[in-house]
Amino acid sequence: MTADRIRPRDRDTIVQSLRAGVVPRAGQQHVQVGRQHEVTSLVRDIERIADGGSTSRFVIGEYGAGKTFFLHLVRSIALKQKLVTMHADLAPDRRLHATGGQARGLYAELARNTATQAKPDGGALGAVVERFVTQAMTTARDRGASPETVIRERMAELSELVGGYDFAEVIAAYWRGHDTGNEQLKSDAVRWLRGEFTTKTDARSALGVRTIVDDASFYDQLKLLSRFVRMAGYSGLLVCLDEMVNLYKLTSSQARSANYEQVLRIVNDSLQGTAAHVGFLFGGTPEFLMDTRRGLYSYEALQSRLAENSFATNGLTDYSGPVLRLSSLTQEDFFVLLSKLRHVFASGDPVAYLLPDEALQAFMQHCSERIGDAYFRTPRTTIKEFLNLLSVLENNPGADWRVLLGSVRFEQDVNPDLEPLDATADDDELVGFKL
Repeated sequence: MTADRIRPRDRDTIVQSLRAGVVPRAGQQHVQVGRQHEVTSLVRDIERIADGGSTSRFVIGEYGAGKTFFLHLVRSIALKQKLVTMHADLAPDRRLHATGGQARGLYAELARNTATQAKPDGGALGAVVERFVTQAMTTARDRGASPETVIRERMAELSELVGGYDFAEVIAAYWRGHDTGNEQLKSDAVRWLRGEFTTKTDARSALGVRTIVDDASFYDQLKLLSRFVRMAGYSGLLVCLDEMVNLYKLTSSQARSANYEQVLRIVNDSLQGTAAHVGFLFGGTPEFLMDTRRGLYSYEALQSRLAENSFATNGLTDYSGPVLRLSSLTQEDFFVLLSKLRHVFASGDPVAYLLPDEALQAFMQHCSERIGDAYFRTPRTTIKEFLNLLSVLENNPGADWRVLLGSVRFEQDVNPDLEPLDATADDDELVGFKL
């Protein structure tokens, strides 16, 4: 165990998040264990994106097995490799395809969560535009040209893409705001890029463009951004979409098919090399992938593309395919995880450990007796209870961990995605359902 001290802010972020059952936004490296092969595979994907390629991966794992944590870890690695990252959870009001604003809502959430290494907590889209403009000014000064001329020359390559002309006009408008000190114009340009304009009339009045980011342009806008971040000096764009099971839970088969068609479009672009400098990570449960009635496998074209390697059986694995199944943690991994959590709780000071190794082993045995091997295979609940135990010991210095351990109660995580779906609004019974 490393003796490096952990900053109080990082320590509090990690502990508070995990005690609440959510993934910390930073500091994942302090508690990451196992899954070396999966991480290595996605590091190669990041390198492929930086080299001009594209990729789509489906990170599949049981409920509570650590998919979201894994996606956050990959994002942190991508940021260190100079990629721009975007991430969002799908929800009933945020999906890949719709006509009622849900796709634009998903894009707006992705835009809000745009991150760079300098701004890892999100809100970085404006900084990306500012960096592009600053670089254009430097180039213009070296060439003796006007910055707007340089900007328009560089943006010309986007004209071949859907929506590229208006995208370029918005960036030019940002430059004019920068040049004249018009903060409102700069703000409006960033708002347009974030998908925050809801009417074309407002966009035309503010920026002189005739389009906005809407449901129909969701994916095209992401492809434009992947090109733009490269122009701004970054290595590429990584888009992380978690809670994909929300598509599986759509009650209308028409709505599910439309969303799966959008997934297919993204997968095809990645496989065929149509997109450049962009990668997609989709997080979901096995049901979302394999259910032949509602899952991705219900869409024949996706089933054929996402079929797993038939030779990867009997202990053999393949981490290069589009589907990446997260392996369960082992008991040994979980012991290391508890050790790391103890280390984080003590702010990296071994002298301040509240539990000996003997207590970690006793805690694992107690968990095993209560909920079996689920305690280390889907460890969210056990992590919460372990940190609760440490918190009680911290606030009650005289307490005996042996006595406290007997009072720890566990309930195995239940996957809400397996609950029966609403039979009263099933599939094609929704008349006039709006996509």
